[in-house]
Formats: sequence, structure tokens, C-alpha cells
Amino acid sequence: MLNSFFKISERGSTVGREIRGGLVTFFTMAYIVALNPLIIGLAKDADGKYLGGGDAPNLALVAAATALIAGVMSILMGVVANFPLALATGLGLNTFVAVGIASKMTWQDAMGLVVLEGIIITILVLTGFRTAVFKAVPSQLKIAISVGIGLFIALIGLVDSGFVRRTGAGPVPVQLGDGGNLVGWPIIVFVFGLILIIGLMIRKVKGALLIGIIVSTVLAVIIETSLKIGPNFDGATGKVNPKGWGLNVPRVPDQIVDTPKFDLLGKFNLLGSFDRVSAIAAILLVFTLLLADFFDTMGTMTAIGHQAGLNDRDGNVPNADRILLVDSLAAAAGGAGSVSSNTSYIESASGVGEGARTGLASVVTGLCFLLTTFLAPLVAVIPYEAATPALIIVGFLMMTQVKGIDWDDLGIAIPAFLTIVLMPFTYSITVGIGAGFVSYVVIRLVQGRRSEIHPLLFLVSGLFMIYFLQSPINIWTA
Repeated sequence: MLNSFFKISERGSTVGREIRGGLVTFFTMAYIVALNPLIIGLAKDADGKYLGGGDAPNLALVAAATALIAGVMSILMGVVANFPLALATGLGLNTFVAVGIASKMTWQDAMGLVVLEGIIITILVLTGFRTAVFKAVPSQLKIAISVGIGLFIALIGLVDSGFVRRTGAGPVPVQLGDGGNLVGWPIIVFVFGLILIIGLMIRKVKGALLIGIIVSTVLAVIIETSLKIGPNFDGATGKVNPKGWGLNVPRVPDQIVDTPKFDLLGKFNLLGSFDRVSAIAAILLVFTLLLADFFDTMGTMTAIGHQAGLNDRDGNVPNADRILLVDSLAAAAGGAGSVSSNTSYIESASGVGEGARTGLASVVTGLCFLLTTFLAPLVAVIPYEAATPALIIVGFLMMTQVKGIDWDDLGIAIPAFLTIVLMPFTYSITVGIGAGFVSYVVIRLVQGRRSEIHPLLFLVSGLFMIYFLQSPINIWTA
């Protein structure tokens, strides 16, 4: 039944590979259950209230709702679109909601804007506009998007593991380890995991990524139990420990199962923001969310399809309209669940690297998230340093597609280059895609090859120019 519904054999996979792929995807993105509460759960709205309306933060409520929405939407993606793509609260989007939106209004008003954005983007999918834009993008630019995302997630892995760190000052934004040196046992766990996965892949061992994550986590628990290293930043004392663990400290929890509470569901005010800020300001906030959501997913979907070998000759993804519909509904669901917009996760590429080719993998990931609502303490055992080696390997796999770009044609080569480099350098998929679109239109016009530009790309490039010029527009409309 599973084989028939998900077309597992048709796509050259097996049930075992799909399950392993779904588990790997979960392990590489489970951090969001712990991280999202730290981003939106510790921020205050314009009235000085925490998410949920209290005078003190309640991170457990945020974690439970984050896992619930991610689980439901990932399962929906697998069943409706049959695509190995998992969803959860979007990083970057949640920060923007916490800092850029909630600080100007109440949390309910802010989540109402997120729901409004989700409704608008769903309408764009149902009218065919979002799918039409995707198909209007030149195939080689789609390849560039995939390659850029590969470099981006590799950088995410390096930074989250502590192998590469932000300098905070000086002529360069990042550097090797702490002050140019690799320090601490967590880095050893990361390097061990990376070497282990590479060795297993070379030996063609099935489940290389999953084995690497599990073995590295066990090693991390042993090291933490023996040496009591602790976190790299202690929120209670404000102390920084450069030799400490990233987000999760791999301790064996005292409590494995906890009863979740979903009090945050439905806590949104759809149009309340218009009573707190001007109509133009509210529209610009929705537009920013919309543009980031619109094109982040397009890039992620393209990259996953390329890596899985599911895209056609023009780079189009199977069931693209269904994928985009579920993703759009996830944006609204995230707002309705008070956990910020949910979106497709590029970490799904780790599951594809493990062999996932169908929606069954997304269903497995979703079920893991639902279990996490009860097993949140257990998920917190997996440190960044054990999960991020998988992202480095997936970045390598996606980088191999760069050979499909015609580097002799400057009209596509320069936009492809800008797309590829700006994603990791700006830490934004949207910025890379926008730079690629705008430069492609401009260069083709200069070359006198206007006929090669799809009419929709003129519209999209104009919207990106508004996106890039938001600061002067805000000043002008203030």
C-alpha cells in the first residue's frame, strides 16, 4: 500500500530508505523545537508582554506548538504533494516577527499579520501565479539557486558547529574557531562525525548520515557526562564559554516524557495590526514576509528536486503546485499556532542525501515532530555538533550541480554567480534569488535579448527592487 501510494519503487527507493531519510531530516532540523522558543518566546511585544500574554516567558508552550505545527504540516506535505520536504517555523522569519513586527504591536496582532500573509500567498498559489513564476525562471538559474543553497547550508553547518565563528569585529565577518583556533571537545565531536560520515559514504554504507548523527550524539553524551563542559553561552549568568556546546547540551535528561500544552493555538488577531501601525507600514511588513516566504520555498523546492533527481529537463519540480499550496497553508498555520510562519526546510536535503525520494520521508519526519511534543527533553540531547556534519555533506552533493551552468554565456553566468555567492554571504536565500533575477533581466536587456525574458520576471524583478529599497521607502512614507 505504501509503495503504491507514494510511488516508492517508481522513484527508485525503498520503504527502509524513506524511513531513514525521514529520520535524518528530523534530526537535522529538530533544533527548531528548542531554538524557536528562545527567539520568539523570550521577546516582548509593544505592551511588554511575552508570547501568550504573560509577564514571564513560557518556553514549554512555544516548544509544544512549534513541534505540533511542524509535524502536521510535514505530514500534509508528504501525503498531498508526495515530496521529501519537511516544514517547520522559518528561521529568519521568526526573528523578523519577534523584532520587526511584535515590537510594534501585540503578539496576537503580529501573528494575525502572519496569517494574513499565509492567506495571500495561498491565493497566489490557487490562482496559478506562484507556479507560473517558478516556471518562468530559466533552468540554469534554477541550478544556480540549488548550488547557492548548497553552499548556504554548508555554511550554516560550519557556523552552528562552531568550526567557523563570527568575529563580531575586525576586517572579516567569520573566522576559524575561536580567534583562529579550534578549541574544545564539541569541535572534536563535529570533526569526528564528519570524518565518520565521509568514511561510511565512501564505503557505500546505507544510512551513513543517520549512523553519523547517532554515533556522534552518543560520543557527545559520554564527553559531557565525563567532563561537564556545559553550553557556550549561559543565559542565566551571561557567561560565554568558547569551548562549550552549541544550542543543546548533550545531557541525559531526568525526564523523558512530558505532557504538552497547546494554549497558544488560535491566539491571533487577523487585522488588529492596522489599529497599531499605519496601513502602509502594515502592508510593507506583510510584503516582506510574503516575498521571503515566496522565494525561499521556490529555491528550497528546486534544490531538493535536483538532488533527488525528480526535476524534469527544464528544472521543473513534480507536483510543484501541491508543494507550494501546502507551504502556503503552513505559513497561515504557523501564525494561527502563534509560532511564526512555517516554511519548507532546506535541511530536508539531508534526508534526500540518505536516499529519500518520496513523501513517505516527510510523513516520518512529521510523526517524529508529533512525538516530540511529548519527548521534547529527549530531542534536546542531540547537539549541533552531532547534527551539522550531515549539512556539510549535503552541501557538497548540491554543489556538484554547478557543472550544469553555461559559464561562457555571461547573461546567465553572472546572475548565476551572484545567486550562488550572495546566499551564503548574506545568510539569505531570498537575497540571492533576488540578485539573480534582477541582474538576469538587466543583462539580457543590455544584450538586446529581451525575448528571452519571461514577462513575469519583469514583475518579480520590480518587486525585488522594492524589497531591496525598503529602508528609503520606509523613510519616505514615515
